[in-house]
Amino acid sequence: MSTSGKVIKCKAAVSWGLNQPYSIEDIEVAPPKAYEVRIKILATGICRTDNNGTTGVMPAKFPVIGGHEAVGIVESIGEGITTVKPGDKVIPLAVPQCGICSACISPKSNYCEKTDITGRGVLSDGTSRFTCKGKPVYHFMNTSTFTEYTVVEESSVVKIDAAAPPEKVCLMGCAFSAGYGAAINTGKVTPGSTCAVFGLGGVGLSVIIGCKSAGASRIIGVDINPRKFERAKAAGATECINPKDYTKPISEVLKEMTDNSVEFTFEAVGHHDTMVDALASCHMNYGISVVVGDPPASKMLTYDPMLVFTGRTWKGCIFGGWKTRNDLPKLVSDYMAKKFDLDPLITHVLPFNKVKDGFDLLNKGESIRTVLTF
Repeated sequence: MSTSGKVIKCKAAVSWGLNQPYSIEDIEVAPPKAYEVRIKILATGICRTDNNGTTGVMPAKFPVIGGHEAVGIVESIGEGITTVKPGDKVIPLAVPQCGICSACISPKSNYCEKTDITGRGVLSDGTSRFTCKGKPVYHFMNTSTFTEYTVVEESSVVKIDAAAPPEKVCLMGCAFSAGYGAAINTGKVTPGSTCAVFGLGGVGLSVIIGCKSAGASRIIGVDINPRKFERAKAAGATECINPKDYTKPISEVLKEMTDNSVEFTFEAVGHHDTMVDALASCHMNYGISVVVGDPPASKMLTYDPMLVFTGRTWKGCIFGGWKTRNDLPKLVSDYMAKKFDLDPLITHVLPFNKVKDGFDLLNKGESIRTVLTF
């Protein structure tokens, strides 16, 4: 029986307020309006950003359905939709590509003006498509994938290879694309270079895969959790170090280890201290440091301007620099062609109703990426 044009009742993970964990709730999902798409979610990853949305590190409007890293099947479409149809396998896009804003038009940018990292929590008409217990529930990062069904705008969805495994390529919706692109597109890592990656979660390991693909000869993983080192080496790190093992600043440690030759550093943690450490760790004159991790909201960063005065380049990176609707299908195709492996990133696969367990694993440092399946 067709559900097109009807309200769908389903399960979703809802956070009801700041610092409140996600709970599985019965919700209603309205049909898509014009230029909107309703998607049945097949698999979704748990990202640190989803945790940040409930703890205040990243803005969100409550109650909220989190999640932004997923693969699903188009269930129905609203008027005017031309790029996807019911039955298509798709990735919802936390960074949209509207195609008409200045960022989308420019070949130098991918930060579409429709991107919601400020916590708007609604679609373009100013309303939500979710209700729970008679109250509106808000969207998260244009996507909200911790639910059996979600609604996104056409600019926030792209069709991918129908044969792509959802529990793998859902990582293209955030972690892999963000990290891999940071190395390939933003840092522009060069063959034979030395790189240091701060933070060995899903994004950090994806940076390592990107550095390796670009031909870096030495890739040093940096993390205070040594349990992540084995996975980092499987992804391509040549060695890993724990800052807690040293009494001197990590920038000095890396300088001594490499004879002052670290050309590229990447911060995939989202902490101010590690951002400055990563900047200080690249070569003082020609080094490039890329901020990949989500910075904490409403907090200012203080650093010594001499770090950049001597010639370093400090860059930010949204979603790996990819123009999402143009580039993600190509990345999925590259995965299907075995140009890189996503397995080192995935430590746990759980049913959706175990979402709390997934966040426990994340917060205890026991997972790289947990994927929830429906």
